[in-house]
Amino acid sequence: MKKVKLFFIGVKKGLSKFSHNVSIIVNSVLLLAVYVIGVGFTSLLAKILGKRFLNTKVSEKRNSYWSDLDLKKKPIEEYYRQF
Repeated sequence: MKKVKLFFIGVKKGLSKFSHNVSIIVNSVLLLAVYVIGVGFTSLLAKILGKRFLNTKVSEKRNSYWSDLDLKKKPIEEYYRQF
């Protein structure tokens, strides 16, 4: 009876290790797929369309990455119901 119990304890430990390794592989594959689809295709589409998410080009006229803000006074009615 003791040998049978030890056998099933060993099977349980072995299956636990096996399932842990399988979950690591499956999670890695799924995360890779999500990354390639999400980031890769977005990057590819942005490059094709010429979209730049960060303006990193510095013009020769300017020597800084800072951009000027349009801080003109607006009528007070434009501040109501902004959303």
